Amino acid sequence: MSDKAYTPLPARGLIKIEGPDARDFLQGLVSQDMTRVSETLAVYSAFLSPQGKFLYDFFAFELNGALILDCEAERRSDFFKRLSMYKLRSNVTLSDVSDDFQVYGVLDTLDTTARGQCKALDGGVIYADPRLLDMGCRAVLTKGDASALESLGLSVGDIETYEYHRIQLGLADGSRDMSVDKALLLENGFEELDGVSFSKGCFMGQELTARTRYRGLVKKRLLPVKIDGTAPPVGTVLEVDGREAGEMKTSTGDVGLALIRLDTLEDDTSFTCAEATLRPQIPAWVQFQEQVEK
Repeated sequence: MSDKAYTPLPARGLIKIEGPDARDFLQGLVSQDMTRVSETLAVYSAFLSPQGKFLYDFFAFELNGALILDCEAERRSDFFKRLSMYKLRSNVTLSDVSDDFQVYGVLDTLDTTARGQCKALDGGVIYADPRLLDMGCRAVLTKGDASALESLGLSVGDIETYEYHRIQLGLADGSRDMSVDKALLLENGFEELDGVSFSKGCFMGQELTARTRYRGLVKKRLLPVKIDGTAPPVGTVLEVDGREAGEMKTSTGDVGLALIRLDTLEDDTSFTCAEATLRPQIPAWVQFQEQVEK
């Protein structure tokens, strides 16, 4: 796979939200400030339980005046139903447009200079990954036609290489890496990855998220690990010095992600996990934040 490649992401689904109340409807529900979304800016966000636990994450962008949520395909029906529960009197229409478009990952920044920078492309959109520029871009185009990406000098890549790059950067892939109704946003880097706003006002689950930040309650972090041995299955317990230290998440080849207890993480620490040895590889973007004063 070349440095300039596009990869279809079939595990992604798309929900369209249109109508005059679209942004207001989402604003009180999700972690990101949805007033930021425009024709030129896409964002990363999450939908939490009322108790502040992770339920869904998604990318949001504007297309033809509507908001589009790029979410997990296998869980989009449940997400759709959950959103519909909160519609009430909001003047919005929700629809599943997954069959109309294809989501692509692009391992190139394509001259974008800021996270989330977005522009129209052949009836769809292409935007810099709102989490990290190092993750390249994402494109959403009419299904079955990737000619616009090829015209940009990109060639077809493979999902394994795309996954390897994601994992090396320490980026979670939805419920594959974040336990539903259990994971906390700040354990998974949402603050550094611009996936949560602490200035927009209240949103569902905001109280726990803010308390976690301001009281320094982050006790675990999702981190990339180098794997020496056979990659352990998701959910396998990490151990160090005979005590539990975390949990294995997704992996490919010799790299993986693990949710690691910070009180076990020291310089040159390695962990045992099933028959493998795991060595954390802390990305430059990760910040181990001490308690923040109000």
